[in-house]
Amino acid sequence: MAPQQTRQWILSNPPHEKPVYEGEDATFKIQTIDLPEVGKEQVLIKNKYFSNDPAQRGWIQADTDPERLYTKPVLKGEPMRTYAVSEVVQSNSDKLKVGQLISGQTTWAEYDVVDAAGCNPIQVNEQAGIRATNFIGALGGTGLTAYYGLVDVAGFKAGETVVVSGAAGATGNVVVQIAKHVVGAKRVIGIAGGAKKCAWVESLGADVCVDYKAADFKEQLLKATEGYVDVYFDNVGGEILDLMLTRVKRFGRIAACGGVSAYNGEGQGIKNWLEIVKNRITVKGFIVVDAIMAGRAGEIIGKLVAGVREGKIKIGEDSETVVPTKFEDVPKTWNLLFEGANQGKLITELTE
Repeated sequence: MAPQQTRQWILSNPPHEKPVYEGEDATFKIQTIDLPEVGKEQVLIKNKYFSNDPAQRGWIQADTDPERLYTKPVLKGEPMRTYAVSEVVQSNSDKLKVGQLISGQTTWAEYDVVDAAGCNPIQVNEQAGIRATNFIGALGGTGLTAYYGLVDVAGFKAGETVVVSGAAGATGNVVVQIAKHVVGAKRVIGIAGGAKKCAWVESLGADVCVDYKAADFKEQLLKATEGYVDVYFDNVGGEILDLMLTRVKRFGRIAACGGVSAYNGEGQGIKNWLEIVKNRITVKGFIVVDAIMAGRAGEIIGKLVAGVREGKIKIGEDSETVVPTKFEDVPKTWNLLFEGANQGKLITELTE
């Protein structure tokens, strides 16, 4: 029997800086609602895995100007949006059957009613090492972001050198692998936090990974980038971006993917801006929607799947941090993103 109600998390107090997870001023609030009727070409889904993405932080910012945001913000009182892997519980669409696993946009809810058109059926292939969670990670928006940003936005080519910040993160680790094993980089330099993460990044194909937590980080990075680099793939912004502006070659390119160091109001200003002028560096921001609007999504995902099958892209269990989570703790698991607690993609696994 299909459920009549669901619990969901709503945005209760849009944050200016760090979100609050407990008390009267908590950023998110849990509530129970009646589920709407499943309409024509709609499905009732049970959410199984939530994608955790730094971009979600921008969706809830208190002083966001909607005209400057690439997507509709989450407003006070609205359910928190996310991408997820879900199971179809009830279907009014011939395209989706009960029991089918799908990926798509939903909310932080146990159950949701969504349009069938926004659901992408997925096929798990354990023998090939393809798990359901991969479709909100390396074989979903994360992988699409990595490939599109590196190849289409930065124009990265075989024989070039690239630096990837956040290299142990969801997008960064895929960028490292695409650069080295798919495109054919001359040299790949990762930046990550901690010796363990750096060792993992190097196991994926980076020629060297520099630990930004090390006391001599700056000296290590200067040494690793001797001769300068063609491309910088930026996931963090802040001080690392400022330093990398001095390490990109004349006429080099920067793909600006994210700025996790500043998402909670803690970022540093850029001091080396004139490097862009003096060395004619191209800095281009992008979002994953650009790849979809350009009609590139299908082709890129196909290349990623082929890369996995050919052993060029590793999507093993060590490329994901899957956190079993009670529904009451969903926001706290999301917060692990901003504490650097994840290796690879951070995923919330809803437990009963």
